[in-house]
Amino acid sequence: MSKTTEILIVGAGIIGLTTGLRLAREGMQVTLVDPAQPGSGASYGNAGTIADYAVLPVGHPGIFRQLPSLLFDRDSPLAIQRSAIALVVPWLARFLLECRLSRFKANTAAITKLVADAAPRWQALAEDVDGKTLLHAKGCLYLYADDAAFKSGERDIRFRRPLGVNAQMLDADELSQLEPNLLQTANGGAYFPDALFLGDPGTMCGKILQAFTDAGGSLIQDRVTGIQRHPGGPRVTLAGGEQMSATTVILSAGAHAKKLAAQAGDYIPLISERGYHLEYNCKPALLNRPACFTAGGFYLCPMPGRLRVAGTVELGNTSLRPSQHRLDALDRGARRFFPNLPPPDKSWLGFRPSLPDSRPVISASRHGNDVIYAFGHGHIGMTLAPITADIVQAIITESEPPVPIAPYSVERF
Repeated sequence: MSKTTEILIVGAGIIGLTTGLRLAREGMQVTLVDPAQPGSGASYGNAGTIADYAVLPVGHPGIFRQLPSLLFDRDSPLAIQRSAIALVVPWLARFLLECRLSRFKANTAAITKLVADAAPRWQALAEDVDGKTLLHAKGCLYLYADDAAFKSGERDIRFRRPLGVNAQMLDADELSQLEPNLLQTANGGAYFPDALFLGDPGTMCGKILQAFTDAGGSLIQDRVTGIQRHPGGPRVTLAGGEQMSATTVILSAGAHAKKLAAQAGDYIPLISERGYHLEYNCKPALLNRPACFTAGGFYLCPMPGRLRVAGTVELGNTSLRPSQHRLDALDRGARRFFPNLPPPDKSWLGFRPSLPDSRPVISASRHGNDVIYAFGHGHIGMTLAPITADIVQAIITESEPPVPIAPYSVERF
């Protein structure tokens, strides 16, 4: 006989953790299942930005002329893992369709609605889990490499402002006043003063987990290998052969969710983005806030006692073997701004769930709300965790969601 729970959440990254806490606070019986320590994957290894300015999809009309250099330059911020080309090509074909102007506009509108109130939602969550000291209101920077990049940045900011993004263009002197330790190889930047960032994403995940268990939630550290629908509710199979039944199963397994969604009856064109970071021990802090070097596609992130350099996109599979040249590119990028850094003392590889239109899937499955999807957040999973939790709660209780959810439905595929 299988074990039973009211709500079973597959995947205990930031989306699963925050959703679990939200539902446990509503008095539901919630069980999280994950083979790893909760919050130890992409939710740990990211740049820590609560990016309410991140209103643009990855795919845009300008990508067509950039694509050859992006894909065939080994040091490009976007690359394809060679061993996974057969896996990537069908996804890439759909991605290019999403780069058309009409699709770009629709995807931008959908993302903008989700990120619009990310900051107050995160402030409320941090207060709830005793994590206020981890959440910093110092803004975020974009750094531009040369005059051409700065002018492109000006156009970019002019596009974002009508979407509700507060941003200021900075010349080199103004940038230096905000970040005096930053070697001025950048030709000015953009400042997003309203953006928040987490000084330690992994520690915040730990606080949410503690609040979840304090609220009565339970955790099983195991891998889900299968999901089947039954008249009495869905049933999942764990790696050891044990089965668990639930009233509702929520798939928040990130880059690993595609296979389970297919078993629930939905094909979703999900692919893994292999993300990297390096960390350098350094005291005192070299930066006051995260700074993204747009040409390199990476963030410089101040964290307690260390500098994290996080970023690049490598489309591929979820094998644990890193691409050393991606790590080397991050190291060279960091030394462009901080040439006296010590050798990196830590490297990391993790997996982001990426969809061609850059919108997450937050919806009931095609076959009913006994299975609910909450994955595919790409680069903004940390940013969107609180609103995703509220949308999932609305689906379960059949109440009014915080935003119209049709743009995030599985029905779009």
